[in-house]
Amino acid sequence: MMNPTLPNRKQFIQDPAGYSRSAWMRWAMIASMNGVELDPFKQPSSEDLKNPLLWLTQAEAMAQAALVLIKAEPAFDNLPAEMRGICDSQYCAVTLMLVGYSLEVCLKAMILVKDGVEAYSEAERKYLTHDLKKLATFFVDLNAKDLAILELLTHFIAWAGRYPDPGGRHIDRHDSVFELAEQNQISGHDLFKLASKVMRGVSGLTEA
Repeated sequence: MMNPTLPNRKQFIQDPAGYSRSAWMRWAMIASMNGVELDPFKQPSSEDLKNPLLWLTQAEAMAQAALVLIKAEPAFDNLPAEMRGICDSQYCAVTLMLVGYSLEVCLKAMILVKDGVEAYSEAERKYLTHDLKKLATFFVDLNAKDLAILELLTHFIAWAGRYPDPGGRHIDRHDSVFELAEQNQISGHDLFKLASKVMRGVSGLTEA
């Protein structure tokens, strides 16, 4: 019999939405196997879904998806040749969106570990944000470039990874992306160096 906690892409093909939303069920199965009373088939509470482990695995899933996209170079053969560069830049914007989302979820997981589920739930409205600088205020060793990267990635989470247009009221954000990148000389190496710093922060909290 196949282990229900292991990856199974055949199940994804048969039921994409169900498989993709089965993380809670899998976690409950693992917990119940280890003596915790959790029913995998019962509707989870909001507190159940704030288990930091689920947030950390979600952050890892996004980070791995971003890496796969970064390593791939689609040909965009279904587009006219002169449009392929446009689409490739937008494709790369999607990868930055996923990197940003990964950091967002990771930072929120760290807050859950640091403050506890109850305190997080009480202040949940405060954390309904994509603002990475705001979420990372508990980090004491972020330098100016780190903060610029968090601000840059926030743009990609909020709009630049999803739409060409930030919206009429926020059109100045279009140039803000270029200004942040140019003024701070942000490279791909810088992005992943910061991501590693955040992940080390997670390790420090979970080991404390």
